[in-house]
Amino acid sequence: MNRLSFHNNRAMQDRRCVCVFLPNDDTLNVIVNVKTVCQELLVQVCDLLRLKDCHLFGLSVIQNNEHIYMELDQKLSKYCPKEWKREASKYYVENGRLISDRSARYYYYWHLRKQVLQSECLQREEAYFLLAAFALQADLGNFKRNKHFGKYFEPEAYFPPGS
Repeated sequence: MNRLSFHNNRAMQDRRCVCVFLPNDDTLNVIVNVKTVCQELLVQVCDLLRLKDCHLFGLSVIQNNEHIYMELDQKLSKYCPKEWKREASKYYVENGRLISDRSARYYYYWHLRKQVLQSECLQREEAYFLLAAFALQADLGNFKRNKHFGKYFEPEAYFPPGS
């Protein structure tokens, strides 16, 4: 059996996650191409919210505590930090809810878990404990005496060797 390894998805390297703050203080995370024009982002937001009167809304960015309205024909990158355009060396989804496909979420979780188990960042011990707690919860759910008898938590399954 050939062993498959996951590498950076070429199609995703030119994409970024944009957090849009809505008038009701909700947030909407949208994946866009680095070359996206502001109008395209606005249309995407309106589509996701099922808004038909998109022309009633605009986009703004906060700079120096002031709302600056974006010109819809300009690239989004004009309003973002310079680093935003640079190619991502590693693709990481900050919000797992952005992955809507259950199978993709499952494999993405296992990919991240494997990276943690192979990592060597001993000065961040508290991060390992937090990740281990999340992984244990994802794998087994809440502890139940009648269901999880015997070994419930096996440290070697959640911590890199030598940590």
